[in-house]
Amino acid sequence: MSEAPRNTPRLGFGCMRLPLLDRNDPTSIDIEHFKRMVDTFIEGGGTYFDTAFVYHDGASESALREALVNRYPREAYTIATKCLAWAAPDARTARSNLETSLERLGVDYVDYYLLHNVGGARTAKFDEYRMWDFVREMKSQGKIRNIGFSMHDGAKALDALLTAHPEVDFVQLQANYLDWDDPIVQSRRCLEIARKHGVPVIVMEPARGGRLIELPERAATVLEQAAPGNSIASWAYRFCYGLPNVIAVLSGMSTTEQVRENVSDWKRFGSDPFSIEERRALDDAVKALHAVGSIPCTNCRYCVKDCPQGVAIPNILALLNLEAYTENRAFVKGQYSWQAKAPASACISCGACEDMCPQKIDIVDRLAEAARRYE
Repeated sequence: MSEAPRNTPRLGFGCMRLPLLDRNDPTSIDIEHFKRMVDTFIEGGGTYFDTAFVYHDGASESALREALVNRYPREAYTIATKCLAWAAPDARTARSNLETSLERLGVDYVDYYLLHNVGGARTAKFDEYRMWDFVREMKSQGKIRNIGFSMHDGAKALDALLTAHPEVDFVQLQANYLDWDDPIVQSRRCLEIARKHGVPVIVMEPARGGRLIELPERAATVLEQAAPGNSIASWAYRFCYGLPNVIAVLSGMSTTEQVRENVSDWKRFGSDPFSIEERRALDDAVKALHAVGSIPCTNCRYCVKDCPQGVAIPNILALLNLEAYTENRAFVKGQYSWQAKAPASACISCGACEDMCPQKIDIVDRLAEAARRYE
């Protein structure tokens, strides 16, 4: 890695859930509130700000210019932003994202530039538009300091991408204690792959979209009894702070109080490892989360091969499990809206998936259940 400071404070500020003046208008960011959040973060020692071309319909980058760039010297912070090339209609549009981001942010360069949500069928667009060549050229021109990508895909896909693109300086991956050994997300395996390639990691979703802060009572009680003075959120972030090869752990914060609490927990715990008792308590909390009638899918993907409708069966089964673990259907429904590109309702009940399933899961019935719950 060429430019990234390895001493970056571990807590990163994710700018995708900023406070709004009008909850129905994602561009109506409360700038004065955001300024207070930025001030609290920087005063607490934070430096890493993460945004994207598409966050808040583009308003996040402009808000960051007003709240951060116009008010602090350039050396006081690092900025990451992203290009969603797979959603662009052509290469010219995809490549123009960078200049637009630089203009919105009011900077001459970005410290970290990510090809956003690479993986699966989306990777083909990044290849078609020659985005890898483009970001290398922009780095040579000084408009990008570090090239990276974010992805929600498995370890095999990550290994292939890092093998094909040794020029990558960092990757952004989902990691948290709930997904650590999940057969779909494969957090542990993905971080191991990144480390094998010598590529450091930015962690996203450390609190699973807030679900590891609003734990069901059966899991929250275990952690509260183990450490009565610690916040539930601190367990999620501390788990990620202690992971090797990590540059920063992102938190998508929406209020000044959230910033204050996260900064306080980070400064209190840093990357200190869990004690034996704390590790046991976290393991027990994870067991409590899983102590429901979950679907025994191992993500072998045999079911997908012969599905005539291309239904994302393992992903959908995993989302049914996620609802069981977190007891939050609204959150899972939001995840379903983008993870199940071929929805459960596309199932024609042919049974080909069940014939192939080593776990003998009643897949057709489970898909019908998912369609009722999330569509």
